Amino acid sequence: MSANEKNQARTDQAKGKVKEAAGRATGNERLTAEGRTDQAKGDARQAKEKAKDAFKH
Repeated sequence: MSANEKNQARTDQAKGKVKEAAGRATGNERLTAEGRTDQAKGDARQAKEKAKDAFKH
């Protein structure tokens, strides 16, 4: 996994968790959904990089 992509995936996941928590705390469903989307984007990016690493070996 390239370091930049790995860091970006972690950033997306962390940002998503913060947004989701803030959305839940304030009752803002849109913010909660955005947080889940960011987390999913980070998860997908991480899975893509892991698959690329698996095929390199």
